Amino acid sequence: MSAEVQKGKKRAKTQYVGNAKRHKGGRQLEVGMQGILITCNMNERKCVAEAYSLLNEYGDLLYGAEKLCEKEDKLSGSEEEEEEDDDDDVEAALKKEVDQIRTLTKKNLRRFQSLESGANNVVFIRTLNVEPEKLVHHILNELHTTKKKKTRVILRMLPVTGTCKAFPEDLRKYSETFFQPWFKAPNKGTFQIVYKARNNNHMNRDEVIKDLAGIVGSLNPENKVDLTNPEYTIVVEIIKNVCCLSVVKDYTLFRKYNLQEVVKSAPEEKPQEPAGEEGKEKAQEPVREEGKEKAQEPVREEGKEKPQAAAGEEGKEKAQEQSKDDPAVGSDA
Repeated sequence: MSAEVQKGKKRAKTQYVGNAKRHKGGRQLEVGMQGILITCNMNERKCVAEAYSLLNEYGDLLYGAEKLCEKEDKLSGSEEEEEEDDDDDVEAALKKEVDQIRTLTKKNLRRFQSLESGANNVVFIRTLNVEPEKLVHHILNELHTTKKKKTRVILRMLPVTGTCKAFPEDLRKYSETFFQPWFKAPNKGTFQIVYKARNNNHMNRDEVIKDLAGIVGSLNPENKVDLTNPEYTIVVEIIKNVCCLSVVKDYTLFRKYNLQEVVKSAPEEKPQEPAGEEGKEKAQEPVREEGKEKAQEPVREEGKEKPQAAAGEEGKEKAQEQSKDDPAVGSDA
C-alpha cells in the first residue's frame, strides 16, 4: 500500500507542476500591454515584492486607493439560475463557464500585476488605469530629492507606454502614431534614442535608431538630436518578439532611471567640506615647510648641479652622434 500511495503522490505532484507551468506560461508580456520593465540582480522574487510595495505606495498617492470589483455575488447568483436552465446542453454550459471566467478575470484585474518578461533578471509589471511614465517619473523625482533608499534588489525601472511586434515594418507603422504626442508639430524637442535587445537576433540596432530618428524628424523638422542633455529620451526595449517603447524625461538626471544610483549623493557635496577647511590646512602646511625645504635643498646643491653639467657636455655630444646614425629618431620627433 505504501508504494501505491507514493505513486499517487508523485502523480499529483506532476499534475500540479504541469498545471503551474501552463498557468505561468499564459501570464507573460504580450503586444498591446502597458506597464513597467524592472531589472534586478539575480533575485526576481524579491524584485517583484519590492516592486509591489513601491508601486502600490506611490500609486495610492497619485491615483487613490485601489478599489476591487464587487460584482462577484451578482455573477454567482446568475450562475445558479442559468445552470438550472442549461443542464441538458453541455456545450452551451461549457461556453458560458468560459465566458464567465473571462469576465471575472477582466473585472478583477489588479492595478499592478507581475508577468513573465521573457528574459532573465527582468520583471514586467502590467499596469491598468495608470500612466507608467508619470508614475515612474514621480518615484524617481522623490528619490532624487530625498536621497532615501527604498529598494535593495531593483536596479532600473523603465516605463512601457506602448508595445508592438519586434519587426522593422511593425515598428515603423506603430511609431508613426506613437510619437505624435511628443514630436508632432507644433510639439517639438531635443531627443536621443536608447536601444536594448534581449533574446532577439533579427532586429538591427543601427537600422532601428535610423528609422526612429527619421520618423521623429518627419513629424517636425525642428526636432533635433542631443546626446548630452536631451529633453526627451526614446527608450526601446526588445524582448523576444515584443518591442517596448516609451518617451521619458530627465533620463540623464535620474541616472538612466536607476534607483540605486539616483539615491547616491554627488561626490562634490559633503566630502570636500571638512577637507577644505581643516584637513587641507593641517595636512599641507607641514609638507610645504618641512618636506619641501629639507628635501629640495640638497637635491639642488649636490644632485642637480653635477649631473646636469655632465649631461650638458657629454650627454649632448653622445645624443647628437646617435641621432646621426639612427634615421628613425628624426621621423619620430
